Amino acid sequence: MLQLLHIENIAIIECADIEFRPGFNALTGETGAGKSIVIDSISAVLGQRTSRDLIRTGANMAFVSACFTDIPPRLGEDLGIAWEGELLLQREIHGDGKNVCRVNGRPVTVTQLRTLGSRLLNIHGQHDGQQLLDEEQHLLYLDSFGRTEQLLAEYREKYQAMAALRRQMQALEMDEAEKARRVDTLTYQLQELERAKLRPGEEEELQSRRTLLHNAEKFISAVSGADFCLNGDDGSDGAANLVRQAQGALAPVRGLDPELGELYDRLEAAYSEIYDLADTIRDKREDFDFSPKELDRVEGRLDQLYRLKKKYGPTVEEMLEYQARCRRELDDIQDAGDTLLHLEKQLKKAEKAARQAAESLSQARHQAAQRLEEQILTELRQLDMGRIRFAIRFTEQALAENGMDQVRFLMSANVGEELRPIHKIASGGELARIMLAMKNVLSEQDQVGTMVFDEVDTGVSGRAAQKVAEKMARISRTKQVLCVTHLPQLAAMADTHFSVEKGEQGGRTFTRVVQLDRARRQQELARLTGGASISATMLEGAGELLDQAEKFKKTLA
Repeated sequence: MLQLLHIENIAIIECADIEFRPGFNALTGETGAGKSIVIDSISAVLGQRTSRDLIRTGANMAFVSACFTDIPPRLGEDLGIAWEGELLLQREIHGDGKNVCRVNGRPVTVTQLRTLGSRLLNIHGQHDGQQLLDEEQHLLYLDSFGRTEQLLAEYREKYQAMAALRRQMQALEMDEAEKARRVDTLTYQLQELERAKLRPGEEEELQSRRTLLHNAEKFISAVSGADFCLNGDDGSDGAANLVRQAQGALAPVRGLDPELGELYDRLEAAYSEIYDLADTIRDKREDFDFSPKELDRVEGRLDQLYRLKKKYGPTVEEMLEYQARCRRELDDIQDAGDTLLHLEKQLKKAEKAARQAAESLSQARHQAAQRLEEQILTELRQLDMGRIRFAIRFTEQALAENGMDQVRFLMSANVGEELRPIHKIASGGELARIMLAMKNVLSEQDQVGTMVFDEVDTGVSGRAAQKVAEKMARISRTKQVLCVTHLPQLAAMADTHFSVEKGEQGGRTFTRVVQLDRARRQQELARLTGGASISATMLEGAGELLDQAEKFKKTLA
């Protein structure tokens, strides 16, 4: 149950606290007073899509929190959210588009908040009735009522396997001319790639070698200079010989002084290191073989790789992958006859499995449709639509993503009239009541404890309005109901009545939400009945409306 809603800086609401009660809560007020803002705030704190335009002018941030009580403790277990007693949802909406969401003080994502919110509260708007006019929605309503999710998932798995086999066969089933053209193309590409003898990492090696060859003179000069310094030549000694000579000079006296002995040993180590360096540099000089022909060969190979990359892929590795794909496709085409025979056998099995799953799903839907028809008719009789006929019509179609069933809701509003699609005959008031019946039937199957109705009584008046009010009262005995309404019959039936009022203060428009006592309720009901000019007769009628509502609610107890 939604116990407390706190709103800050949402549109024209600067700050408001609304303490909802169990049972039937009604919100009334003048058009434009801010009733829809309360619903928008509830939507926001439940994680629904919202806009920064919702932030009150002059404020940097909007904030909404909602406290729920009497919540099953395992409701958010799969989201990693646990609680005891109360559940506090919070959402900050910043001007830069940033959202901060929390559940019991713990940060959560908007997606987590929306998932949790959908389990706590359902909002039914005045435009929901228009969904009944969209026949594509009818199957969704039936599946939701029939709880066919598992059967539908099993069918879709088999349908997708069947569809994948069909796509494979279509790819192989080409005419002979097209097949010959494709074979020629693949053969040419394979021959070109195979002649190139591609090797992973080759391009990097060639680029490194090309850089070295382009700088051959610098390389030779540098290595030769280092070789001369370390090894010398016929006319002079290099560093290695000079270090050896220094060591020899210390040899006679190395035993006379420990420090001289240490210097002798260090010269020995230095000589060994310099000798190794000199030997390595000499080998480097002798191994380097530069010729203009090699540079031409490297440049030519890199140019060949460049041309191939323009056709087959940006890297040698990707070209090799493309080569492998070409080989597989060519093999598949050449073996297409055998492959098709094999796929045909698989497809027959897959089609049979998909058909069986579709039939099981359809059977469950037919059973659910019968129950749904009965429950909808029961609801509609309570809504003063006792003569209406409502039926669910099935039409079999080719296997598709949602099975073999096409579903339409049909109705006849008057005695003697044929059943016809809802969108052809239902009035606005009838749509509102059918949608209310549908929502009530579907809500009985879920664990949502609070239902919000946002002006769902549009187009309803007179006796029908009274029946809608009585239906709301019945629903509120098992679930908490929040209803935004302009009908005095609905407002009178409420257990708790709030007035949403707009005013001005300090040059700014503001909205406040006030809980009404008996006297204020009479005033508000009289206003809903007769407008701004309220007479004593209207007040008396409003009082009678409240008394009748109380009398009816006692029968529900």
